[in-house]
Amino acid sequence: MHRWSPLNERQLALLSRLASDKGSEEPWDPGEWRTAYALRDRGLVAIKRSEGEVDAKVTETGAFYIQHGHHPDDPAHGEKKITKGRGVGGTRSMSYADRPVALARRTKAKELIERLLTDRRVTITEPDDTTVTEWRRVIDYAKRHDLVPEGKRIESLRMWNRDLQISLVEGPHPNSLRQRPDEAPPVHVPTQLRSPHPVVAALRDDDGRLVMPAPLRRRSLLLLQGLAAEAVRRGHKVKEHEVPSRHRSRAYTYNGRHHPSSYSRREGELDLVVDVFTYTVTIQQESPQSTDPERSKSLVIELGYSRSSRQSCWADRKRWALENILGAVLREVETRAVEDAQRKVDEERAKAERKVRWQAAMENAKELAAQEQYAEVLRAQARQWQEAAGLSAYCDALERRLDETPGEDEAAMASAQRWLTWARRYVQRLDPLTRLPAMPTAREPKPEELAPHLNGWSPHGPEAHRGWGAR
Repeated sequence: MHRWSPLNERQLALLSRLASDKGSEEPWDPGEWRTAYALRDRGLVAIKRSEGEVDAKVTETGAFYIQHGHHPDDPAHGEKKITKGRGVGGTRSMSYADRPVALARRTKAKELIERLLTDRRVTITEPDDTTVTEWRRVIDYAKRHDLVPEGKRIESLRMWNRDLQISLVEGPHPNSLRQRPDEAPPVHVPTQLRSPHPVVAALRDDDGRLVMPAPLRRRSLLLLQGLAAEAVRRGHKVKEHEVPSRHRSRAYTYNGRHHPSSYSRREGELDLVVDVFTYTVTIQQESPQSTDPERSKSLVIELGYSRSSRQSCWADRKRWALENILGAVLREVETRAVEDAQRKVDEERAKAERKVRWQAAMENAKELAAQEQYAEVLRAQARQWQEAAGLSAYCDALERRLDETPGEDEAAMASAQRWLTWARRYVQRLDPLTRLPAMPTAREPKPEELAPHLNGWSPHGPEAHRGWGAR
């Protein structure tokens, strides 16, 4: 179903309710919420969540649907007659490309391509679902209208911190028909294992690896030899892939006999090193437990996880055998190396940019922390001044009391006078305005004093994340 497919009665009724501002007067049942999300997926409704409440509003596209009875992207309505206000006969045709929604999307798509050609990667910070949907439509518009440069493709990825990352990468999509494995340059596979590469020879001599029927084991070794020889010819390195210790059984002694550590693995691996990047190639039976003799003879080569969702698995099929498509495996390794090299450059540049932003944030945070220190000194002086003023007023009152009662006991008068003298000296020491106060010197702020002013950055460095909110 396309986003411009006609709405059913329930969807149209809900869209009309929302357009008349009556959609929130009564509680919605689950079915209405499903309908609302279906409308959102077609761009007709925007749904926002805030503090536990959900608000649904009709978009510009939804208003167009209500007015014209069809989606503005519907290719069946590429030409529409619009009557001018001056007369019945005055009409003009408006193509799909001339509609406001299409024009806005085309402008946005062109701006996106220009930014990607410059920066190779665009990040939208914490977008809501409506924004993500709109960006995906912009990407789809760029693809459908051939705005993407030749030999490149656009990939979008929702990051761990909810950011949307849009990248421009080399080559067509791995699922594209242009990436057929049998179109890669062929790789020679020997028919006999003579003078094998040391890594392949080690696999051959290790009975604990490539545990499978002898004919399949021999064929696997020949495939790995062909791949290793071609990789070396192209200037790459081939290394042995060590078996992780967790796959080895521990050595033990029983009845006086020592049993060394051992393992039994169906697969065999070798590492291809292209520039500074290492990729593990694994070969094994595709269906070792199958009772079908044809399926049990099928081998599969895996290249491992790819950060850009590239093809990572090749197997024997009716149209080809692995011997015919080893070139596709090696091509994929080299393509990944190019992408990983560019990714490394991008990451280093992003790391440098984060460091610059972190340093600026730290300078600002230190300034704000120093201001807080000054303010604390000021508040302390103001408290001392207020206390000194109160005590000074008390001393004045005590002195008046002494002046008003000259005939009282001389010993009591002398004691009170000594107390007044001490109190005057204490107030003088306490009052910060007895001498001119100097500008205080700010000390080096502690990390916990900087954190409130860093806006998500960590005081311990630009790469020290403080959780989901860290930038």
